[in-house]
Amino acid sequence: MSKKAPSEDEKFLFVDKDFLNSPMAQADWSAKKLVWIPSEKHGFEAASVKEEHGDEVLVELADNGKKVTVNKDDIQKMNPPKFSKVEDMAELTCLNEASVLHNIRERYFSGLIYTYSGLFCVVVNPYKMLPIYSEKIIDMYKGKKRHEVPPHIYSITDNAYRNMMQDREDQSILCTGESGAGKTENTKKVIQYLAVVASSHKGKKDSSAGELEKQLLQANPILEAFGNAKTIKNDNSSRFGKFIRINFDVTGYIVGANIETYLLEKSRCIRQAKTERAFHIFYYMIAGAKDKLREELLLEPFSNYRFLSSGHVQIPGQQDDEMYEETMEAMRIMGLTDEERIDILKVCSTVMQLGNIEFKKERNQEQATMPDNTAAQKVCHLQGINVTDFTRAILTPRIKVGREVVQKAQTKEQADFAIEALAKAVFERLFRWILGRVNKALDKTKRQGASFLGILDIAGFEIFEDNSFEQLCINYTNEKLQQLFNHTMFILEQEEYQREGIEWNFIDFGLDLQPCIELIERPNNPPGILALLDEECWFPKATDVSFVEKLMNTQGNHVKFAKPKQLKDKTEFSILHYAGKVDYNATSWLTKNMDPLNDNVTALLSNSSSQFVQDLWKDTDRVVGLDTIAKMTDSSMPSASKTKKGMFRTVGQLYKESLAKLMTTLHNTQPNFVRCIIPNHEKRAGKLDAHLVLEQLRCNGVLEGIRICRQGFPNRIVFQEFRQRYEILAASAIPKGFMDGKQACCLMIKHLDLDPNLYRIGQSKIFFRTGVLAQLEEERDLKITVVIIAFQAQARGFLARKAFAKRQQQLTAMKVIQRNCAAYLKLRNWQWWRLFTKVKPLLQVTRQEEEMTLKEEELQKAKDVALKFESELKEITLKHTSVLEERNALQEQLQAETELYAEAEEMRVRLAAKKQELEEILHEMEARLDEEEERAQALLVDKKKMQQQMQELEEHLEEEEDARQKLQLEKVTCEGKIKKLEDDILVMEDHNNKLLKERKLMEERIADFSSNLAEEEEKSKNLTKLKNKHESMISELEVRLKKEEKGRQELDKAKRKLEAESNDLQEQIADLQAQIADLKAQLAKKEEELQNALARLEDETAQKNNALKKIRELEGHISDLQEDLDSERAARNKAEKIKRDLGEELEALKSELEDTLDTTATQQELRAKREQEVNLLKRAIEDENRTHEAQIQEMRQKHTQITEELTEQLEQSKRVKSNLEKAKQALEKDTSDLVIEVRSLTQAKQDGEHKRKKLEGQVADLQSRFNDSEKQKTELGERCSKITVELESVTNLLNEAEGKNIKLSKDVTSLTSQLQDSQELLAEETRQKLQFSTKLRQAEDDKNSLQEQLEEEMEAKRNVERHVSTLNIQLSDSKKKLEEMTVNIELLEEGKKRLQRDLEAANTQFEEKASAYDKLEKTKNRLQQELEDTLMDLDNQRQNVSNLEKKQKKFDQMLAEEKSISSKYAEERDRAEAEAREKETKALSLARALEEAQDSREELERANKALKMEMEDLISSKDDVGKNVHELEKSKRGLEAQVEEMKTQLEELEDELQAAEDAKLRLEVNMQALKAQFERDLQGRDEMGEEKKRQLVKQVRELETELEDERKQRALAAATKKKLETDMKDLEGQIETASKGRDEAIKQLRKLQAQTKDFQRELEDARAAREEVLATAKESEKKAKTLEAELMQLQEDLAAAERARKQAEAERDELSDELSSNSSGKSALADEKRRLEAKISQLEEELEEEQSNMEILNDRLRKSTQQVDQLNNELQTERTTSQKNESARQQMERQNKELKAKLQEMESQVKSKFKSSITALEAKVAQLEEQLEQENREKQASAKSMRQKDKKLKDLMMQVEDERKQAEQYKDQAEKSNTRMKQLKRQLEESEEESQRATAARRKLQRELDEATEANDAMSREVNSLKSKLRRGNEPSFGSTARRMGGSRRVVEDASEEEADSQSDFNGTKSME
Repeated sequence: MSKKAPSEDEKFLFVDKDFLNSPMAQADWSAKKLVWIPSEKHGFEAASVKEEHGDEVLVELADNGKKVTVNKDDIQKMNPPKFSKVEDMAELTCLNEASVLHNIRERYFSGLIYTYSGLFCVVVNPYKMLPIYSEKIIDMYKGKKRHEVPPHIYSITDNAYRNMMQDREDQSILCTGESGAGKTENTKKVIQYLAVVASSHKGKKDSSAGELEKQLLQANPILEAFGNAKTIKNDNSSRFGKFIRINFDVTGYIVGANIETYLLEKSRCIRQAKTERAFHIFYYMIAGAKDKLREELLLEPFSNYRFLSSGHVQIPGQQDDEMYEETMEAMRIMGLTDEERIDILKVCSTVMQLGNIEFKKERNQEQATMPDNTAAQKVCHLQGINVTDFTRAILTPRIKVGREVVQKAQTKEQADFAIEALAKAVFERLFRWILGRVNKALDKTKRQGASFLGILDIAGFEIFEDNSFEQLCINYTNEKLQQLFNHTMFILEQEEYQREGIEWNFIDFGLDLQPCIELIERPNNPPGILALLDEECWFPKATDVSFVEKLMNTQGNHVKFAKPKQLKDKTEFSILHYAGKVDYNATSWLTKNMDPLNDNVTALLSNSSSQFVQDLWKDTDRVVGLDTIAKMTDSSMPSASKTKKGMFRTVGQLYKESLAKLMTTLHNTQPNFVRCIIPNHEKRAGKLDAHLVLEQLRCNGVLEGIRICRQGFPNRIVFQEFRQRYEILAASAIPKGFMDGKQACCLMIKHLDLDPNLYRIGQSKIFFRTGVLAQLEEERDLKITVVIIAFQAQARGFLARKAFAKRQQQLTAMKVIQRNCAAYLKLRNWQWWRLFTKVKPLLQVTRQEEEMTLKEEELQKAKDVALKFESELKEITLKHTSVLEERNALQEQLQAETELYAEAEEMRVRLAAKKQELEEILHEMEARLDEEEERAQALLVDKKKMQQQMQELEEHLEEEEDARQKLQLEKVTCEGKIKKLEDDILVMEDHNNKLLKERKLMEERIADFSSNLAEEEEKSKNLTKLKNKHESMISELEVRLKKEEKGRQELDKAKRKLEAESNDLQEQIADLQAQIADLKAQLAKKEEELQNALARLEDETAQKNNALKKIRELEGHISDLQEDLDSERAARNKAEKIKRDLGEELEALKSELEDTLDTTATQQELRAKREQEVNLLKRAIEDENRTHEAQIQEMRQKHTQITEELTEQLEQSKRVKSNLEKAKQALEKDTSDLVIEVRSLTQAKQDGEHKRKKLEGQVADLQSRFNDSEKQKTELGERCSKITVELESVTNLLNEAEGKNIKLSKDVTSLTSQLQDSQELLAEETRQKLQFSTKLRQAEDDKNSLQEQLEEEMEAKRNVERHVSTLNIQLSDSKKKLEEMTVNIELLEEGKKRLQRDLEAANTQFEEKASAYDKLEKTKNRLQQELEDTLMDLDNQRQNVSNLEKKQKKFDQMLAEEKSISSKYAEERDRAEAEAREKETKALSLARALEEAQDSREELERANKALKMEMEDLISSKDDVGKNVHELEKSKRGLEAQVEEMKTQLEELEDELQAAEDAKLRLEVNMQALKAQFERDLQGRDEMGEEKKRQLVKQVRELETELEDERKQRALAAATKKKLETDMKDLEGQIETASKGRDEAIKQLRKLQAQTKDFQRELEDARAAREEVLATAKESEKKAKTLEAELMQLQEDLAAAERARKQAEAERDELSDELSSNSSGKSALADEKRRLEAKISQLEEELEEEQSNMEILNDRLRKSTQQVDQLNNELQTERTTSQKNESARQQMERQNKELKAKLQEMESQVKSKFKSSITALEAKVAQLEEQLEQENREKQASAKSMRQKDKKLKDLMMQVEDERKQAEQYKDQAEKSNTRMKQLKRQLEESEEESQRATAARRKLQRELDEATEANDAMSREVNSLKSKLRRGNEPSFGSTARRMGGSRRVVEDASEEEADSQSDFNGTKSME
């Protein structure tokens, strides 16, 4: 992918990887401290932190470089560039609003509109068509997991579809968002994808198979035409919510669909905003209808319709007439006939014509008249009703007042309202009818599919300027959906943490939204908003104002309810939703809730001549009529409205019910969340309004989801990735060689010293809290910068040295060239030289011998090299052969592993295929079961059987009660046994590892039992439905009882008294609450001050850390500069030396040239050039010297300035820190006092509230239980009457059954199956009845207990009455005082006037402070968000306190160490001074030597000059003797060599002198710096130490109470540790490998024996259960036969038919019993056979493993024998030393014997305890199984007992889990002690003789061999015995054990795998030893 250029569609899906991995961005982020700051324009802007001043921070904007001061609280952290454009925002390490917005913005501008945010998929509307919805893209997303492909709606849909197919769990996709955000478009894309992926016509030959998908896609245009409209934000806005339910069959094909709608905005029919439209269908119809149809529909131009307020508003890019044709075509595809389509259009025309009806007032009256009734005539013609009746119904409708019916004249306003209401109702009913027809067309099958996928397209959270009833409903829905999201997210997080084995306190975030939901939907105590609204709808003279007042009174103190600050209207109130505070206006809420209609008109419409109109108005009796509205206005009695109360339900009730249904379906599905976002209101592509998007993210719950993420561990990384990225931070922590990823991560985190609260280590990942990864990234960047700086320094040094060497070589080359040139110029005109040059080539013959010798030497060297290479080659070949052998061995191992893997893979494939087949069979059976249940519903009419059995059941009740009591006794005994077991478990903590494997067996068996229980619960659910029906009948009859009414009246009286008392208590509570509120305010102030102080402290510490970092950096910089300075000085000295040398050479050359060379032009030019070069070099050297000196001075100045600034900053920080610590201490004291006061007050408040709640709850319980008791008393009397009434109904039902029997006789097989099902249902119902009767008795017991409680309450009431009498006396006293106070009232009234004036002034101040309050609220919200972080930090600080104690001790040690270091420094200083003195003396001596060398050099130079003069004389004499010339040249060369040697010596001496001086200077500078630094460090450390001591002492005093528990735990841990250490010392003998092998073999034997016993027990239990089930079946058949005989007596006409049916039933029962027994026996035998075969294969594999182990042992034995031979040779030499250690060896042997004896005792104890625990556990399991079987037989008490057992089991599981953790801790301790033991052993082995080692090793190996052979023999015997058992054991077993067998098989496999692992470990340890 990275190499290829991305295609056009991939650009809009994949992120550019080059951008993510750009090092520039990473460097920029790490260099600048980039953060986010708030911005009015962009929401948030990037800026870098420059300075920090307390709470304010100076930042520099990244875009324009402008500097701004910002409050520290407004700053948000920025993520590293690694997280830029991340696909899942939950992975961001800094989770905040700015980061989320930035990520969405970056992706949006890159064309990536889909982004994940945890469970959410966030979609931003691109406002343009993107090429990401083609068939190619669909194929790309088919069958892919979420992380394999980029974010897309197709990915969400495909994952939902695959989950539905794999898990057989219903799915839902929830699309929410503002209008215009793209909800409907994404819904279409979901349906499009499913239509392609799950199309039912793929592989079918049927031509009409693809019709369903076509209809599903065509349903959308119809719903859009009637439900969508153009708004300001959106051209095709859905004005209703919908839930599309697509059903799938078992194979995953679409078999049907269903659509439900919510909150249709019907008011759009009658009025719209300026640029908006009504529903599309009106415009389509007027624009697209042809002439004939226009006449039939009585259509007019757009401008004629009053309801189309803006006329014909065009939609760009859309033609209404074309859309009309598309809609009609869609209707045709959906199966609507032409007549139905015309009827639909007529209704639409009626709606528009209703708007044209005009009313006017009469002159002197308010009565309305209709002067022009043409529009009314058109309406009546279209609807098929009479015009006069219609006008009369509108203008003078008939209203029922009391018992009389009166005609009432309507006003103009009332008539207009009635017409508008009628238009809305007509359109709504039409929309519902169309929806019904669409659902009918889409639902192809009579039964529902195997599973479904639902798509919810509903409006998101809405906060407008004026929020009404519709907004409340939408926001209520979104609250519920957000709660669902929080709940599912919590569950998924929980699953993730459980899977990874992380410690985590689970928080159900769904509960956060519960208060707001209860405020809206609560039915009573106190009633919610919807309940109060419904209540107000039935009160006379109720208004919106009275509703709001009642709401204020009942819910005024609710947490989520608020009164608006500035009341514009009395109908306003506020609710605090999760997305923000919303102000609602309750104007006309009562009418909206009742949705009233003119019932006169509805009656006319229901009797219309058009059948279509009649169908629309079927349920006119449910309409709220004019009489109810009249009662709302007139003061009629409320009793008159009781008749209508049950007849209709309010809009709020209906919506609440539909929402409840939706939520239940969603809760039963696995939800997938899509959040659509509108980027701007201008509908422009590529523009993103930051504030708008942030508001939507808040409303959509994306930020709420992020808040939840912050609570947990949102950042998670795989071990390998974490190690790869952050290993640089802990390079020394991880040893070389291979290491497991988890271990490596643990070591890294230990090295990093991370707080344990900030991370958790799972099984495959490491989890971090928010912000930790960013911190690690910063540290990584710092580390990398250090490494790169070092690398750069090395590279630069290398390059500089290379350049210097090159310059040196150039210098020498220049000298050589100059010398050669000069020599050549001398010799070129000399005749002898010319002769020499011509003769020289001929003289080479004489040098052949020399060359031969050279060649021979080279040949010898080459031979030596060849020999070396040969030896190396041999070594390499040997190594190569060994490596090849190892590789072959590894290849063989790999081949074996691959073969094993292939076999396992084949087995897995087979099992998967079998599983698939079984699942298909299961789904078919489930489908058949559903069909049979539907058929069985018809036969369930035969209730008489149940009623006749009632008497028998009453007789059985007593028997069942006795059985229940027995069970309770058994339960008590079981609980006692469980307690004993728990004690045993505590005793056996040391041997927990052995018991864990058996616990796994237990867990899987419990899982089997729980699966059985789940099946039984599913059966019981079906029976509860029948029970609910009976209970409803009983409740209806009991309502009529008079006794109940009397009891209610008495209870009402008691209730009133208690309410009065509770009101008094509430007043007291209110006073307490006021006090608490004051204290809370004080506390909040203190907390704010504390937080500010903490923030300042953190700032100061950060500044201090930064300053320290800067100091370190500057010190490093200074050291670098000093090194540079030294190098520059050295270079300068060398340059000066070179300069001197050059000068001297120049002078020499000048003298030589002046003396020797001819004055030719060429010589003069050369001289001039040389002089120029020399001058240039001089200038360059001088310039370099000046620049170096200037640089050095600048560096010194900078260094001094920086050090001064840093010292000042340090002093300031120290002062500020000391002040802050003082303030913090004072604040901590105040907070502790306040916390104590608040706790006391909260306890008092809680006690009061608890008492009040107790009283209320007891009253309610008394009332309900009293009713129950009354019902039970009258029940027996009513049953007789019921039976007589129902007998008559039974006879009628039997007549109907006879007719059905005649019909069903054609299909005998279906009849028999139905009868069988019905009999099973009967048996289940009888059991249900038994349960019911037991519940009745329990209720009676409860009643008795309640009566006792009532008596206690009466006594309490008497006490309260006494208290009231005392209060009355006080009241009389207060009255007297009141009379005295009346005199002062007049004075107070004058004061009141003054106060009113003050109040007006205060109001003005209040308005001023309101604005300030808003600001404070914002800061409060922000602080609340940060409070969570601070709480987490507080926990961290508590842990830090304990760490600080340890650090204090370390600090004391460090002080001592530093004192010792200071003394060392003083000694080093003395040494350095002595060395300096020595070096000074050396320097003086060297200077003298240098002077002497210079003198000698001058003498040599003089001699040289004299020789040169002689040489020139000789040349000028021009002798013919060539030999003299050669001799002279040789002597010259010798002298020159001597001169050069002298020069080099001189240079070395100068270098040494310079080095000595430099060293002296450095030592002095270093000594001064060290002295100063040491003094500063000492002072700083002393001060820091004292301050830390003070702080720690105070903190320790305050936290002593908190640390007591921890100390106890530590003491316990230490005690256990000591115990373990002693145990480990006692159990040294257990380390031997032979004992391990023996233990493993014994374990395997015990396991196999236990498993065989378990299997036998399960077989016996299953047989017993089978016999009992057969017995119960026979009894139920006998009862059924007796009941049938009684029925035959009652109905003589049906005798013959009944006899025939009985015979058929008997035959069928026998056949079915035989079939079931045969099939169950066969299946059980087959399962048992398979299980045993698997067991055999496992045993064979174990045998093979044992054989391989034996081979390994043999190899080791051979090696050991070789070692023994070697050691025997060494033994003779070492015998002399053995005598000394003989005494020590004897002592060790004695200790060894004692340890072995202890070990044997321990083993015997362990075995006895192990056996007792096994027997106890087996007994417990047997008892639990017996209880389960009894509960299966007796059904009535199964639920309660099983729940109790489950709870106990969970507790046990938790205990076992805790024990496992403790065991792991003990394991770690044991490993540590093992390491100690090994160290001790090594010391012992070093001290012992090698001979003893050899003998001990030989003995050990012999023992291992013997024991391994014994174990092998035992295993072979065991295998043979098991094989023989398996050959014999083909006994039949019951079918229900198959699943258990499968479970146990898995256990065996797991056990065998674990044993294999343990064996491999055993082998490994053996090899190590």
